[in-house]
Amino acid sequence: MSTYSVKELLSTDNLQQEVTISGWVKTFRSNRFIALNDGSTIHNLQCVVDFEQIDSTILKEVATGAALTITGTLVESQGKGQQVEIMVDTITVLGSADPEQYPIQPKKHSLEFLREKAHLRVRTNTFSAIMRVRSALSFAVHQYFQKNGFYYVHTPIITGSDAEGAGEMFRVSTLDPKAPPLDDSGEVNYKEDFFGKETNLTVSGQLEAETFAMGLGKVYTFGPTFRAENSNTSRHLAEFWMIEPEVAFNDLAANMDLAEDFIKGVLNYVLENCTDDLTFLEKRLLDEEKTKPQAERSEMPLIEKLKFVANNEFKRVSYTEAIAILKNSKPNKKKKFQYLIEEWGADLQSEHERFLVEKHFKCPVILFDYPAKIKAFYMRLNEDGKTVRAMDVLFPGIGEIVGGSQREERLDVLQDKIKELGIDEKELWWYLDLRRFGTAEHSGFGLGFERLVLFVTGMGNIRDVIPFPRSPQNAEF
Repeated sequence: MSTYSVKELLSTDNLQQEVTISGWVKTFRSNRFIALNDGSTIHNLQCVVDFEQIDSTILKEVATGAALTITGTLVESQGKGQQVEIMVDTITVLGSADPEQYPIQPKKHSLEFLREKAHLRVRTNTFSAIMRVRSALSFAVHQYFQKNGFYYVHTPIITGSDAEGAGEMFRVSTLDPKAPPLDDSGEVNYKEDFFGKETNLTVSGQLEAETFAMGLGKVYTFGPTFRAENSNTSRHLAEFWMIEPEVAFNDLAANMDLAEDFIKGVLNYVLENCTDDLTFLEKRLLDEEKTKPQAERSEMPLIEKLKFVANNEFKRVSYTEAIAILKNSKPNKKKKFQYLIEEWGADLQSEHERFLVEKHFKCPVILFDYPAKIKAFYMRLNEDGKTVRAMDVLFPGIGEIVGGSQREERLDVLQDKIKELGIDEKELWWYLDLRRFGTAEHSGFGLGFERLVLFVTGMGNIRDVIPFPRSPQNAEF
């Protein structure tokens, strides 16, 4: 007798064998049919009970949410919806679940309710599907880079530098918050702190990854990042995962090529390996959109949208061209945009990015050569002196999903930019050393992993694609 997963048994044609399966009860109908699921697949395995063979006291403990081990004979199913089922010989109740207290009953629950039960929501079909897709995407990220000669680098979570320059960072300190030591000017004396200086949780591993790219050639990071941005929206998290490749000797064009090829690679992986879960999520999305006004519905079903992105060339458009398109667009002229585009230099919002992708070009778009004033200090200045070699990849339904650039490799230009922005050069001495010793052009980008999972699963809120979301006023679990 062998122990199997539900996924294995549903795909086998080796009938009349005695098998053992463990899982959680999804439903128990007519005191006869147990739908069992162990998390290996979106599908349940039906287990058929013979009243005369199973003790009635055991059956009283078989309820939704209970954990069971079942032994029986695998046979061809007599009902619809499945090819095989188990004729039950024995049931062992590993852990019961009181139906009056167990919150994940077989009925429709709101996503808001399930966020309050994040420790149990993975037992629902929706969240088990999302988390299997998330796992597959995570594997696909590593597989892509490993197959293409990249080295995986673990960059620090605790850092003394602000890569984004936005200042929205979580402080790391062991000082007494009620009575911190003060210096002669009355400021907190961080020299007495654990690290001897002010430190924070990282918002990006990019700067440290650049150091390894300038020695190993092609590297990537994939780890947690943190942003203390007080944005309580469906698109923001305080803790999220970032994918950040950095490549020596790559210019902006090569960087755009890498981003497009990478995205297509991971999308094709999940299309090939997550068919059942994507099919379920697509049906869920179609059912959800039936309740929305026609204008707010997606133009493509989920799987078709993924294939569309994976199989079509991304349109490459300069920021200057994009501004001209947006300025002359109907939503802008009729003042339908929340943020009107009036002149070159405007910082594009999600509504503008989605218009370019969904309405104008009707395909994924890569915008490049942004105004220097709205981009980070480390991006390479173009010869016109006003734009930088930055690029953003824009997706339907999401807007920006990737942000990257060719990095500034010229020491004097980078020093001027740091001085202009009031950044302490002493804090970045090691970063500037890369430009002093063997400098060369190099590029990279960052992709918020949850944004990718959001796109692939068709979910509408980023808090539903990470196991335990962290957001303003919420650090439960």
